[in-house]
Amino acid sequence: MNTVTIDAVIDVVCPWCYLGKARLDRAISALEGDVEVVVQWRPFELDSTIPPEGVDNQAMLAEKLGSPIRRDEMHEQLTNLGREEGITFNFDRILIRPNTFDAHRLLLWAHTESIAMQNVVVNRLYKANFEEGRNLGDHAVLADIAAECGMDREMVARLLASDADVDMVRNEIANAEQMGVTGVPFFILNQKYALSGAQPAEVLQNALQQLASGDVA
Repeated sequence: MNTVTIDAVIDVVCPWCYLGKARLDRAISALEGDVEVVVQWRPFELDSTIPPEGVDNQAMLAEKLGSPIRRDEMHEQLTNLGREEGITFNFDRILIRPNTFDAHRLLLWAHTESIAMQNVVVNRLYKANFEEGRNLGDHAVLADIAAECGMDREMVARLLASDADVDMVRNEIANAEQMGVTGVPFFILNQKYALSGAQPAEVLQNALQQLASGDVA
């Protein structure tokens, strides 16, 4: 069985990333038994200027998108798209837009345990933010999420309270920016080919099949 690697550059407060992951999961499931796909989740910050305590999410999005009406239209569009992938977006629950840097540190530590653990944690972070409205900038919330996924809560809490791996995550984000990544999700396949945005599952499935078969120039 041929293997395809994916470095998926994401931010955990990006709804399009949550949608893109669900579509990628569907594409991978459709290829099960034919292609082995190894996905590693890489960090990106949509807004590194957000303070540690976060900001008012609804106000920030209204300002960013131009008006509360435009924000609500975008939320409605995403809610409908999410429903098709089994995602229940609850945008009204998201009161705080967090700084996501420490969530990315958690994903790094999850990866050191295993690729499978990192996948579990990224799913849980998305669900916690978009469906449950939990504040991913809160260290206690991140430690709880780690424990819910089977990680050592006390160890994660200690690491979060320290500067552990701050430089490593910063370097990974800088590397993504140097590659020209300006928006997420951004999928790098076999360290060579790129797909940007929350592509339909069929597009992802076709790209994975072509790479696995070597049918790519």
